[in-house]
Order: sequence, then structure tokens, then C-alpha cells
Amino acid sequence: MKKQMLLIVTLIAAILAISACGGAPAAQPTQPAAQPTQPAAQPTQPTAQPEGKLAQIRAAGKLIVGTSADYPPYESIDANGNFVGFDMDLIRAVGEKLGVQVEIRDMPFDSLIASLQEGKIDAVIAAMQATAEREEKVDFTIPYRMTKDAFIGAGDTTIVMSKPEDAAGMTIGAQTGTVQEGWIQKNLVATGLTPADKVFSYERADQAALDLASGRLQLVLMDAEPALELAQKNNLKVLLVTETTAEGGKSIAIPEGASDLKAELDRIIQGLIDDGTVKALEEKHGLP
Repeated sequence: MKKQMLLIVTLIAAILAISACGGAPAAQPTQPAAQPTQPAAQPTQPTAQPEGKLAQIRAAGKLIVGTSADYPPYESIDANGNFVGFDMDLIRAVGEKLGVQVEIRDMPFDSLIASLQEGKIDAVIAAMQATAEREEKVDFTIPYRMTKDAFIGAGDTTIVMSKPEDAAGMTIGAQTGTVQEGWIQKNLVATGLTPADKVFSYERADQAALDLASGRLQLVLMDAEPALELAQKNNLKVLLVTETTAEGGKSIAIPEGASDLKAELDRIIQGLIDDGTVKALEEKHGLP
């Protein structure tokens, strides 16, 4: 009897074990419902810039121009704070042909090229000559006007000059960064004709004229047209007008390599010369 009961118990255990193995699997932890996959954020693409300096200026609708507004009749500021002068009228005519507004910024002459290189301005118009030294840093348009220089002295000076070298040994001034300053250093100081301590450089041309009138200087060398105007305003005397000290015509400076802008400005400037605009502006501002 005990054997039968043991057999029955064993059989029941076996049946239960088989049922457990063949039944539904044990419940698994519930997984959260799958969420729709979000695309990974893409890096923001910068707005495409127009190719070429000319295209950028036209896209902006504005030409930012640097000048040194201390050089009448080329550039100065009138009593109402407006930029006036031959260069100022000319660059506005250029802007009109380009189809953009012109914004003019006043700064020291010797900072103009650096500002152009740094991208603070798009162009420079400041009675500037395209010298070999400057062309290593920026490009230039064709000349819009040829250059003459003048030596000026105090109203009561007895100095007589027939050639630029007659300035040898005299106390002389020029505007910083100009061709005229370069000529003095190269032809008077470097040759030993004038001691270096007799040469003075000025941020503004009108400052040199004031020192000339006060007797601190004997001579100032500068562009002929501003020299004539400063002489008239400050009771100074024009001693010599010459082309010998000049290196070329006056041009608009633009960023180096801006070939598209140069080509368009060259075309516009030549057109303004051919249609008489430049001549009319010369007459308006009393340029010979």
C-alpha cells in the first residue's frame, strides 16, 4: 500500500512539473511603448554670402567709405556736419551708378588703409595716390584726377623756391602717411640734406598749417589744391607747385584681390570722366 501511495505522489509531481514547463512563460517586466524616433538636430548652416566684394556691397545695399575730412576742397565737414568736397561728390556719384547708398566715415589718414584691410570699410577716397608701397597692401582703381603738390610758407616768409630740393635744411611738415611725407624722408632726410629732427608729421593737414602760421615750421608740403585753400584761409604763401614730388593720380583704394569691384569702379570712373561729370565737379570745387 505504501508503495502505491508513493507511486501516486511521484506521478502527480511529474504531471505538475510537465505542466509548469509547457505553460505560458513568466510575465516579463512591462517595457514602455516605443516612442517615435526624433531626427538628430542638424547644425545650423550659415547664411550663404554673395560671392565677391561687389556682390556683397550690392546685397548690403550700402558702400562704406573711409576718408580723412581735413583736406578741402577734396573732403571736409561743413557747419551742418555734412561731408562736402570734390571727393565726397564723386563717391556719391559712384554710389548712384552702383545702385547703393554711400556711408562715409571720417578717420585719420594714416589709419585708412589698415581699416580697409580689417574690413571696417569697403573703400577709401581721400585724395590718395596709388604708390607702390600702398599697392602691397590694397588695390586701387584707375586715377580719377592727376596730382600736383605745393610747398607753402608763412605769409611773411622770404623763402624762394624753384625746385623741391630747395627745401633742404629747413624745418618742414607733412601729413602722416602721405606721399609728401614719404618724399621728404626719402629725398631730404635719407640723403642728409635735412636733419630728421627738423621734420614734423601731423595727423591733420590743418594742424600743420597752424604751426606754419605760428612760425614753428618754415615749410609744409601737401597736395596743391588743399594747399591753395589753406594758404588763403590762414594767410600763408604758396612757394612752389610741382609734379616732381607726386607719384601718380588720385585713386579709390579697395580691398586687395577685389577684382570684381575694381573692374566695376574702373568702368564707372571712366564713364564719369567721359560724360563730363568729373570736369563739372572740378569746376564746382575750384580745382584747376
